[in-house]
Amino acid sequence: MSAPRLEIDLDKIYHNVHTLVERLADRGISVTGVTKATLGLPEIASTLLSAGVNMLGDSRIENIESMRRAGTGAKMMLIRSPMLSQVERVVASADISFNSELEVMRGLSTAVQKVKRNHGVVLMVELGDLREGIMPGDLEQTVGELLLMPNLVLMGLGTNLACRSGVTPDSKNMAELSALADSIESKFDMSLGIVSGGNSANLNWALGSQNAGRINNLRLGEAILLGCEPLQRQPIEGLHTDAITLVAEVIESKVKPSQPWGELGQTAFGQRVSPGTAKGNITQAILAIGEQDTDPGGLQVPAGIEILGASSDHLIIKTGQQHQPVGSELRFQLNYSAMVRAMTSPFVDKVMIKKSDSSVNR
Repeated sequence: MSAPRLEIDLDKIYHNVHTLVERLADRGISVTGVTKATLGLPEIASTLLSAGVNMLGDSRIENIESMRRAGTGAKMMLIRSPMLSQVERVVASADISFNSELEVMRGLSTAVQKVKRNHGVVLMVELGDLREGIMPGDLEQTVGELLLMPNLVLMGLGTNLACRSGVTPDSKNMAELSALADSIESKFDMSLGIVSGGNSANLNWALGSQNAGRINNLRLGEAILLGCEPLQRQPIEGLHTDAITLVAEVIESKVKPSQPWGELGQTAFGQRVSPGTAKGNITQAILAIGEQDTDPGGLQVPAGIEILGASSDHLIIKTGQQHQPVGSELRFQLNYSAMVRAMTSPFVDKVMIKKSDSSVNR
């Protein structure tokens, strides 16, 4: 196999999805499988659907279009507010979109009228994380205006926490979202089918709560792919944390001085290296992967290996007593940042692994 590559174990991803779908179903919560970190790869989309998610969610319309071209017929949700410049594409490929701006909703209404169909809207509410969302005091007015827009259907309410400011989903803010759903239904004599409480950061609350209130949907990506919760990055009991592995190849292996010499300026990415006190030589290797392909700070190194630094195309490691010959490969586990960047790099191959099938290289 070529390198660098991501080895993606579809069986482990299926296990993670199925486990979370079952646990959350006991609390009346469905799962939207989020595909944005995987660029909407159809093999992963198919795995999420077969494991029980009720729909797919992605933040990029390009990924949704890609899944449509691959024949994915599931219900699709655009989980980032549409760009005005893309409303025609949104109504063509997405069944539902998250929205917080009336101007964008008017654009969606105009676009969907032209194709003579309806488009679902989930209104995002700001509950403290200060990313997207309508302020709670403005929600009734927004709903009133939305209900007058032809061919748009209000499907429900949603919120997002933990992504920008790290605000923790808890009983208080989830109860507030539930109360807002009740209030909108009472005010406008309607029923909201979706009350989406958030993302993988909601799992500690959802799995530990005795009463989920009106929350009946979560959008899960990181927990499915990496088997951990995002608030403290702790493994989730019963899930695989090694479903995705990054493999990189050694292109140089030498003994070199432990410290640079000469006058020091900025590195390629604007950092400054402080000369250390260590002296002597070390065993150093270079891998053919760099900042352009992943987040080096998000790589979990094998025992006995230390990452010394990285440039655009090179990852420099200290190998200690473990000689790494040229052409050998090292395997790394990844955090979310490293995974997303590796997934989006065209220079990192994606290899699907499934026990029942031979691996597929993309």
